[in-house]
Amino acid sequence: MSNVEIYLEVCREDAIVPTYANEGDSGMDVYAAEDVLIEPGQTAIVPTGIKMAIPKGYEIQVRPRSGISYKTPLRISNSPGTIDSGYRDELGIIMSNTSEKTEHSVIEIDSKENKKGIYKIKKGDRIAQIVLQVVPRIKFTRVNSVKEIGTNRGGGFGSTGV
Repeated sequence: MSNVEIYLEVCREDAIVPTYANEGDSGMDVYAAEDVLIEPGQTAIVPTGIKMAIPKGYEIQVRPRSGISYKTPLRISNSPGTIDSGYRDELGIIMSNTSEKTEHSVIEIDSKENKKGIYKIKKGDRIAQIVLQVVPRIKFTRVNSVKEIGTNRGGGFGSTGV
């Protein structure tokens, strides 16, 4: 497996550089660079304190961490998010709190009970993961009909059942 060089700038004091939790992992954990409160029904951008220069032909996808998705009502709103090779600003993770109401006071993401309420992301919390992907370019060839090209599996939008 070859490594791809990504240039990284730490743009906030004490920001944590993304890390692989285990050898062979696809995703690197990304960390919050400041405390952020997310109210029920609210969407917030959680800053990471890092900027990257991604080579052309690649993207970085932002994906949820399974533990947060399972144990909290927090969601990565545009998952997978795409960081294009031309983007040079700070990486921010768009998180939504899908709680409909507040059952508890402020809850931290390391709570193990999937509580509904206001969530506090703390500086240094692992909030998402990033995965490097190759991005081939599309070259369209115009045709009069795509019906005879390849095999039409037929249907869509639930055609095989729910």
